[in-house]
Amino acid sequence: MTTTDPEGPAVRAGRDVVLELAVQDPDGVRVAASVGARRVELCVGLGATGGLTPSAGLVEAAVVAAADTAGRAPVEVHVLVRPRPGGFVLSAVDLDVQVRDVRAAVAAGAAGVVVGALTPDGVVDVAAVRALVAAADGREVTFHRAVDVVADPLAALDALAGAGVVRVLTSGGAARSIDGVERLRAMSAHARGPLTGRVQVMAGGGVQPRDVGALVAAGVDAVHLSAKRVVADDAGPGGGGDAGYEVTDPEVAAAASAALRAAR
Repeated sequence: MTTTDPEGPAVRAGRDVVLELAVQDPDGVRVAASVGARRVELCVGLGATGGLTPSAGLVEAAVVAAADTAGRAPVEVHVLVRPRPGGFVLSAVDLDVQVRDVRAAVAAGAAGVVVGALTPDGVVDVAAVRALVAAADGREVTFHRAVDVVADPLAALDALAGAGVVRVLTSGGAARSIDGVERLRAMSAHARGPLTGRVQVMAGGGVQPRDVGALVAAGVDAVHLSAKRVVADDAGPGGGGDAGYEVTDPEVAAAASAALRAAR
């Protein structure tokens, strides 16, 4: 893979690199709107599972919160569709559930969905992705970090662009995006070059505000982070013990937004 960036810093600085926050409740949507994030990825179980499909009621409440921005620019709600933890090879039943969840998210007013599907040999499951794109009925489709386990991410970008996916969320194959920055650079150059911008590359995975500048310099179109903190709350033996729950931290979100503005 090439790791050169054909644009150079002057062109990079003029790109509209946007901020996306992974949130788990309507308050997280409001935090995202307050710091100028363009989108949220709505999910549940983020820390414990990497994110699962939110309930229909949660999607509806998040869409209402996104619409009530008190004069600020609107924030888009994109719903993660991942009904179970584990790998990304979908059975026929898995795919049927995901198609139903995509349709439900669209019906609830979501601006987009976030999906992922691989074949048993570790490449993009194009047929499954096309079914999910069709179910989205014109809303934006993001392919999630399933792409980080494929052997050839550039071929994956080609397949996803052909299937109608708008963007790819990726850490560059590393546990943390900042450690996958060279792959992110190569993927961004491929998306802008051979694919002529038909698919966007969004950096996500362990992102901290201090990482944002380097990720933008790699040429990505967006930066994604959870900006979460844990609230201690002992539910007892019948409610998950003392694990507490996660919320979006306004200070971390604001720091990420400021870092992005400085890097543009």
